[in-house]
Amino acid sequence: MPVLSEVLAALDALWPPERAEGWDAVGTVCGDPSTEVRRVLFAVDPVQEIVDEAVQLGADLLVTHHPLYLRGTTTVAASTFKGRAVHTLIKHDIALHVAHTNADTADPGVSDALAGALDLRILGPLVPDASDPAGRRGLGRICELAHPMTLADFASYAAARLPATAQGIRAAGDPDREIRTVAVSGGSGDSLFDDVRAAGVDAFLTADLRHHPASEATQKSPLALLDAAHWATEWPWCEQAAAQLDAVSDRHGWGLRTHVSRTVTDPWTAHAASAPLTTPTNTPGAPR
Repeated sequence: MPVLSEVLAALDALWPPERAEGWDAVGTVCGDPSTEVRRVLFAVDPVQEIVDEAVQLGADLLVTHHPLYLRGTTTVAASTFKGRAVHTLIKHDIALHVAHTNADTADPGVSDALAGALDLRILGPLVPDASDPAGRRGLGRICELAHPMTLADFASYAAARLPATAQGIRAAGDPDREIRTVAVSGGSGDSLFDDVRAAGVDAFLTADLRHHPASEATQKSPLALLDAAHWATEWPWCEQAAAQLDAVSDRHGWGLRTHVSRTVTDPWTAHAASAPLTTPTNTPGAPR
């Protein structure tokens, strides 16, 4: 069996830490480099439910997309929820490794997995990585639908193809507009509107769209927007990443067992649909 340092070297080759954004916190959070690794669990969030799942599974390594400590800390006391996670991991000899923005821009990366979950044909990166001569790495992906759909139908299709969450899919734009091309970006994507408009696509599917950026985007162009849950847009990467590590394990004869957590760690747990929209009236006593 490989030791942790060998597996981490393979992970760093897949998602080089130097390609992470300067503000990011990627790499190994805890783990003994000399410990043997037999089972690896992939998940989006390093929350306690996932840590407990790793314990129950008997995993030796937990790989998550989101960092545990994105900002600095002065304590790992078990009285804090992040400290408790660290204590649980160390107590059970489980290492934690993070691949975040270095996985976002990889080839393949988070948005490739998102496009794959939606069965889209990838045309290229939305924001190409200037350091990649092949032009395959970068943030987001520009894609083509297998066949045109209305915005309403594409929203329903995306809701059915992505992991189920309380939010589902929200859409902005004419529900009857025909969609042929779409940009996708796993995770928060409303900083990419200029790039999406420059790409000339019909729609943009991402997560965490805020009111003002989304409102302004719909005023500037006929671009349709689809807003999915953050967790749902990034979870497909876990399956892709596990398959990548499987391939490395096979080449080296390691015999690793990789697992993907199906635990939904999206923070939103319920959704109540609004009543049908009605025309406001000036009826005395009516809510304003």
